[in-house]
Amino acid sequence: MAKSIKVHPKKRRGRPATGKDPLVSARLPQELVESVEAWATENGVSRSEAVRQLIEIGLKAKG
Repeated sequence: MAKSIKVHPKKRRGRPATGKDPLVSARLPQELVESVEAWATENGVSRSEAVRQLIEIGLKAKG
């Protein structure tokens, strides 16, 4: 009996998805990035988390 042919699924290119939330990018002036990084350090969070929290704070203050 002959061996059956094995089918290998093709791998997707690129980095695998790390989460379900969409990626949003923005260009910021260097002074603003430094301010965000300082805020992140003071609050013990990453720069990405600091940006998320600061946006939420800004939106709540507006409301």
